[in-house]
Amino acid sequence: PSANMDWYGGPTVLEHLETVPVSHDLTACHARFPVQYVIRPQTAEHPDYRGYAGQIAAGAFRVGEEVTVLPSGKTSTITAIDALGEAVDIAWAPQSVTIRLADDIDVSRGDLIAPAGDAPATSQDVEATVCHVADRPLAVGQRVLLKHTTRTVKAIVKDIPSRLTLDDLSQHPNPGQLVANDIGRVVVRTAEPLALDAYADSRRTGSFLLIDPADGTTLAAGMAGESFATAKAVVTVEDEEGWDF
Repeated sequence: PSANMDWYGGPTVLEHLETVPVSHDLTACHARFPVQYVIRPQTAEHPDYRGYAGQIAAGAFRVGEEVTVLPSGKTSTITAIDALGEAVDIAWAPQSVTIRLADDIDVSRGDLIAPAGDAPATSQDVEATVCHVADRPLAVGQRVLLKHTTRTVKAIVKDIPSRLTLDDLSQHPNPGQLVANDIGRVVVRTAEPLALDAYADSRRTGSFLLIDPADGTTLAAGMAGESFATAKAVVTVEDEEGWDF
């Protein structure tokens, strides 16, 4: 607001940014269920109960639907869905439920359940745009933890192909590192395969955090897939401190 702009009666830029709607319809996205906890009471009342609890990140799941468990790639069929202690035939995002499968397969925290015909590909190479939020720079060769949904794995920054110049949205190639408030492209190699969607397809399963393994500080927020610019070729970085990639 300004006395020199008496013709304008709308919100300020900051007011607009704080109130603009940013949500999207999670039920219209590809169905994804990150496993948060495995429930096995092994009591006299429930001797064979094996349920996989968590919050549906996107889409909907139905009893009788064939699903794939990632990263193992094993398939099974949903035999039951429990929501608030009651059996239901269908559940959708963002409900918290327990899913039971027909087959006794190995499923643990961090695994992702998805429809058998619509499961994301798994990879140990993550190409993404990140917003660096820490005072400590993010540099090529740096060891980090990558947290995606309920799964946290060791990782290493293999390349930083470009940094976004905020003045004109041009790309500054090969900056070597990102500092606080920088936005740039990164290539990260993880110690275990991850099932990430492109951020443009799903904000919940296309986003991740890079974390400092020393003290747990959040270093950067990442958006998987193409954004701002095409990623460049991966530069191999050898790790000398015993982390295998």
